[in-house]
Amino acid sequence: MARAYDPFRDMDRWFADVSRQAATTAMPMDLYREGDSFVANIDLPGVDPSTIDIDIDDRTLTIRAERPGQATEDRKWLVRERPAGTFARQLTLGYGVALDKIEASYTDGVLQLHIPVAEEAKPRKITVTHQGETKTVAGQVER
Repeated sequence: MARAYDPFRDMDRWFADVSRQAATTAMPMDLYREGDSFVANIDLPGVDPSTIDIDIDDRTLTIRAERPGQATEDRKWLVRERPAGTFARQLTLGYGVALDKIEASYTDGVLQLHIPVAEEAKPRKITVTHQGETKTVAGQVER
């Protein structure tokens, strides 16, 4: 049986795939180390800063944010790729960070976390002393 050609069928499937990907990447993040801190930049465009909630439980840092949806009663959406609702992301932190010194700021749609390395986890140099060595200097014995 012959099917009628639908030019929008593949486009609808593609948009559905993009929508699923957008839902899973609603909080894209860059994470890097800079000096004695780890820095996380998390994209949260369109989020009211008062809805951002950051919690630490044991070694798990949880970020929650809400992006409001738009009223849709009289709209017929052609493409809807910008996810709305409540989003959450969790990071498991190692033992070498200072949990009590984490700082967060939100500027131009980007949440930035500064996670400092704990003092006890920073590399340090240990000086080795040597006692009891005997040196001879110009006929005299030094200790």
